[in-house]
Amino acid sequence: MQNPAVETPASHFADLPATASHGPLRIEYRWLNAAANAAPIAVFLHEGLGSIAMWRDWPQTLCERLGMRGLVYSRPGYGRSTPREHHVKWPVHFMTDQARDVLPALLDALHIDTRERRRMWVIGHSDGGSIALLYAALFPDALAGAVAIAPHLFVEDVSVQSIAQTKVLYETTDLRNKLSRYHADVDSAFYGWNDVWLNPAFRQWSIAEQLTSIDKPLLAVQGHDDNYGTMAQIDTIQDYVPHAQLARLDACGHSPHRDAPDRLNDVIAAFVSEHQ
Repeated sequence: MQNPAVETPASHFADLPATASHGPLRIEYRWLNAAANAAPIAVFLHEGLGSIAMWRDWPQTLCERLGMRGLVYSRPGYGRSTPREHHVKWPVHFMTDQARDVLPALLDALHIDTRERRRMWVIGHSDGGSIALLYAALFPDALAGAVAIAPHLFVEDVSVQSIAQTKVLYETTDLRNKLSRYHADVDSAFYGWNDVWLNPAFRQWSIAEQLTSIDKPLLAVQGHDDNYGTMAQIDTIQDYVPHAQLARLDACGHSPHRDAPDRLNDVIAAFVSEHQ
């Protein structure tokens, strides 16, 4: 539920030029604590069915705890950003494209300069956690640190099974109507995510070896009851990024910011405080 004491900031739109991986994009974004223009920025990267609206008030709560400005945005295909054309299937490497092309282009469009990026924290959940890891690996000098919440480094059977079950629910229950509150084109959001995860070629996808260039502080968080991934995901992060810190949350599923927000905020705040 939205905190009634906090006024919801307005969403804005940024126009991004075409690149080799995508055409021109219109990205929905929102600033949190915008008046604190001297504070570091926390960039939030949402999950595979997420958007600005799907975060609800958790980014605002965390930014207040950290004393940071927040930048939340709906990735292409989600929320009110440019939808995926329905005949287009996302490629297996779509998360790398998001980290390499979309996020830096958005930072450029918002005039976030090199100095600000070096103080910036990148915080992602699920697919967004994977994108946060990839951004930290691709641009090791353009952030202060990263937090990956329930990220995916490779494809597990439990992930594919849960995503296949979600497709059944989407097509046979009111899940589609529920998700349509958060996306202007709900089929763009759902099938963009669902089709690539159920693509047999995606079973070979892995980003583990790409993470060795991460040298900034990295926190990885996983719930013990996550039905989209096991502890092997964050254990693998530490195999490739030995300085990474891991947090394992009891009685917590795939969405710690909804299942255990206070514990998650405590873990993140302690980590950021240690490394600021």
